Amino acid sequence: MDRKPARLIVADDHRLLADACKSLLQPEFEVVEVVTDGRSLVKAALALKPDLIILDIAMPRLNGLDAGEQIKQRLPATKLLFLTMNSAADVAAEAFRRGAAGYVLKQSAAEELLIAIRKVVQGESYLSPLIARETVTFLLNQGKPRSDERRITKRQTEILQLLAEGMSMKEVADVLDLKPGTVAFHKYRMMETLGVRTNAELLEYAIKRQMTSA
Repeated sequence: MDRKPARLIVADDHRLLADACKSLLQPEFEVVEVVTDGRSLVKAALALKPDLIILDIAMPRLNGLDAGEQIKQRLPATKLLFLTMNSAADVAAEAFRRGAAGYVLKQSAAEELLIAIRKVVQGESYLSPLIARETVTFLLNQGKPRSDERRITKRQTEILQLLAEGMSMKEVADVLDLKPGTVAFHKYRMMETLGVRTNAELLEYAIKRQMTSA
């Protein structure tokens, strides 16, 4: 008896790339949804409960690391495979720490993505050969998350990303269903925690930590 193809969601803020990815995968897998931001991804994942999610790290409204972590908390059986331009070993280690099963670089060949998906679907893990596995393993064994980012709370990380993408505090409040005063409180607590004094310094921090797709 033939096995049903694995059900996939593709998440990338570049729609053309996401659609091209769908076309590549569709003959072998069932792509049930394509989304272009992190919040839409979380919503789609909870509704569709896919076997595997292919997601970028730099996505608007909620970055891939945070979106993936939220999904794994609610759907532990759903596998995450990051497809990203980011080749930094510490970012790859953080992705695996957040629950990733695979990490592939966009500059790799399409064949590598297919190989990675097949391995992850079968319960194995996959790391692009372009990233030093020894370095990622070492960082994972340290057991320490990326220290800067963890100094602020998860809610503050969400707020910072939205602010860095140019939203006003009222717009951020609407997205997160908070009061503008609560957003302002979190913003100033963040600035205090991170030791920054201006909005420009806060934005620079967000960009350096790749917490925004902007």
